[in-house]
Amino acid sequence: MEIIDVKERIGFSDKFMPRILKVSPEYKVPLICLEAGQLIEPHASGTGVFYIIEGTGVMTVEGEEREIKAGNMVFVGKGETRGIRAIEKLVAFAVHMG
Repeated sequence: MEIIDVKERIGFSDKFMPRILKVSPEYKVPLICLEAGQLIEPHASGTGVFYIIEGTGVMTVEGEEREIKAGNMVFVGKGETRGIRAIEKLVAFAVHMG
């Protein structure tokens, strides 16, 4: 068992860089910390589950934009394009699988 204190890992920078919480051959768990206005350009990837910890933003999946906020969980299928734009300071984590 491993316990990670996510709040201790939160940090922001001028250019978005994910903070990897855990990685293995089967999955990757990045912490996403975006300042208002920062974004992750839409890109294809494996199956992803995103949980918004704090803030608000817009998630784009396969060209469809939806507002997201703290407490939301978003499921994205393998190969579907996804991106996030922060409306206000946003913290989320994702679990990417295959």
